[in-house]
Amino acid sequence: MSFSPELTTLGYILSEDGLRVLLVHRTARQQDEQLGKFNGLGGKVEPGEDIAAAMVREIREEAGIEVTSMRLRGTVSWPGFNGRDVFGFVFLITGFEGAPFARNVEGELAWHDLNTVMELPMWDGDRHFVPLVFDESVPQFHGVIPYDGGHSVETSWRVTVL
Repeated sequence: MSFSPELTTLGYILSEDGLRVLLVHRTARQQDEQLGKFNGLGGKVEPGEDIAAAMVREIREEAGIEVTSMRLRGTVSWPGFNGRDVFGFVFLITGFEGAPFARNVEGELAWHDLNTVMELPMWDGDRHFVPLVFDESVPQFHGVIPYDGGHSVETSWRVTVL
């Protein structure tokens, strides 16, 4: 059986001092599968678009800023995520121009202290890989987080660190 996941990008934007991250609090749409959760910014890769171009476009659309520096931190595969397979390219955005929007169509955008970001409501599976995004001792990570019924299968998290 072939694996044909939805390709996505997910970006975590660092503040200039490197102590905070810009997140969206998904509160704008009652039908949003991510309602109430905090997340990085990103979305689907469009046909004919490479992952870096997709990340830059998504940050422009969702935050109103222009990326000037970013690094691919890793990938995450989410088989069974709400009935579909998703494969995400996870970026750390370390440079940008402009001022971020206060909100977008998904909810409010705000800066959060890196020391307390894991205390925010987020997807179960995000708790596995989000710390790796900011961990400079990890060159790159590639994980799999199977989902079943809207929740990650906790015992099934697998990651390869390069």
